[in-house]
Amino acid sequence: MRIAARVGKYRKCVPLVKPFSPFLLISLAMRRSDFHFELPRDLIAQYPIHRRDAARMLILDGKTGDYRDGMFTDLPDLLQPGDLLVLNDTRVIPARLYGLKDSGGKVEILIERLLDNERLLAQVRASKTPKPGTRIHIGEVVMLEVEERRDEFHVLRLLQGGPGWLDLLEEYGHMPLPPYIQRAAEAMDAERYQTVYANEPGAVAAPTAGLHFTDDVLARIAHRGVDIGYVTLHVGAGTFQPVRAEEIENHRMHSEWFQVDADLCEQVRRAREGGGRIVAAGTTVVRCLESATGEEGLEPVSGETAIFIYPGYRFRAVDCLLTNFHLPESTLLMLVCAFAGRDNVLRAYRYAVEERYRFFSYGDAMFLTAATSDKQQAASE
Repeated sequence: MRIAARVGKYRKCVPLVKPFSPFLLISLAMRRSDFHFELPRDLIAQYPIHRRDAARMLILDGKTGDYRDGMFTDLPDLLQPGDLLVLNDTRVIPARLYGLKDSGGKVEILIERLLDNERLLAQVRASKTPKPGTRIHIGEVVMLEVEERRDEFHVLRLLQGGPGWLDLLEEYGHMPLPPYIQRAAEAMDAERYQTVYANEPGAVAAPTAGLHFTDDVLARIAHRGVDIGYVTLHVGAGTFQPVRAEEIENHRMHSEWFQVDADLCEQVRRAREGGGRIVAAGTTVVRCLESATGEEGLEPVSGETAIFIYPGYRFRAVDCLLTNFHLPESTLLMLVCAFAGRDNVLRAYRYAVEERYRFFSYGDAMFLTAATSDKQQAASE
């Protein structure tokens, strides 16, 4: 099974990156409420726009705080020859399952990650929390057994032999739409909640900045002399986990499996040597690149990351960021604020609300440049 087999492909494996990273600058403690903004519920996009690349895009200069309206189709013109655009090629699996316990009780399963051909980690919802040894029936022939509980998750084991998880999910699974989309998954979500370049199965949530790309936009970007590279980060259900600690340094970040290969490292090296910028398509790409960057620069790695990026973090790998609009007080919003400046970002968000931009996974986009360059950061230390 490729998901499991790829782990350990490279000799170096990244450890979990703790919130108190050596790459964090000393700063005053920040509170969750520092990242609050008022968001009308009717701005949360429930359906994708009619065409992927028809989304609006707010363009923010992190150095000046200036912003302007644009369209996603403007993206190729914002990039420069010699830049490197990095995409996350993870593929969303149909990770929501519905089943019955031996007792007849209904069970809803949301897969967090596939552990191997027989075991997975999942959130299990039922009238009574299932105990180890509980059997769950999916369809006519598939049977799972609860093996153990890990915090808010359960480890489930596939009892039958034969097809692996991916085949079974294709038959019985449903697309795991985010909790803020208040509707059941529909047939069109199987395509639209997936990037056009999705390749490596394993995510249970889409890298949503990539949902806007079309083959035509990618061709226009390449025609401008912009290189395109790929990383893989399998987005877990923990991406929707709220920050409960008031002081954000106390938040425990979820971990996700990621990979940066040698080819991408070479592309980054060439772009840097040629004076090009590294443009991350999504916060998942930022987390990949920052996790894989050491004292010697970007290195090929494969493993787990729990990196938590919030204001005070020193970015070393990314110059520009394409992203969607994020939840108030979320870790993703904190990352964006760290990148382009909290005041700049929240001011732009208030403008986006006033101008009725569409928010979250099926919403509109932002293109941001960094608040501080690497050279300015080094001079300030």
